[in-house]
Amino acid sequence: MASPIRVLVVDDHAVVRSGLSLLLAQEDDIEPVAEASSAHEAIFEARSSKPDVVLIDVTMPGGSGLDALPTLLHEHPETKVLVLSMHDDPRYVRQAFELGASGYILKEAADAEVVGAIRQVAAGERYVHPVLGARLVEADSNAARAAAQDPLSDREHDVLRLLALGHTNGEIGKELFISVRTAETHRSHILRKLGLSARADLVRYALEHGMLDS
Repeated sequence: MASPIRVLVVDDHAVVRSGLSLLLAQEDDIEPVAEASSAHEAIFEARSSKPDVVLIDVTMPGGSGLDALPTLLHEHPETKVLVLSMHDDPRYVRQAFELGASGYILKEAADAEVVGAIRQVAAGERYVHPVLGARLVEADSNAARAAAQDPLSDREHDVLRLLALGHTNGEIGKELFISVRTAETHRSHILRKLGLSARADLVRYALEHGMLDS
């Protein structure tokens, strides 16, 4: 018989920790090995309990659960982190995965979903609630559409506006605290991205897009 999945439960509310530990203890293939009430304590407990999965809350006093991810995964690269959160904002989901989390589940999830998510991340798979996954895809699609409509970065917008106002590369460098070479590079990228070739074209583009209104 395979060894049970060792789980470290991290939440600042004792009642929540106890409830989750009791839930997991009922499963033959899962063993809650430790609890922690903060991100700092989670790092300490992981060193001694060596869990297979860390089930960790996001919002806790003294530091977000997401803040602990880099240290947890650096010290225990084989450990999987399943984020348990009340936040259903796609930005939290994206940040969690960017930091190395293997899954993201809402606190309102049913007991069976929590157990299933733990098994899934322990097996090396990713888990995100279908509703959250759909929101994440929608947010990414909206961002892609916005980028397609406006290919310039915020810094390129700044450079374009100053170019349209007649500033030289040297003046732009001083205004934005960048080197003249960097200002020249931004100008080249702007022309390429917009398919333009002269300053007059940049002025026209800036006027058409209301960049000189202020």
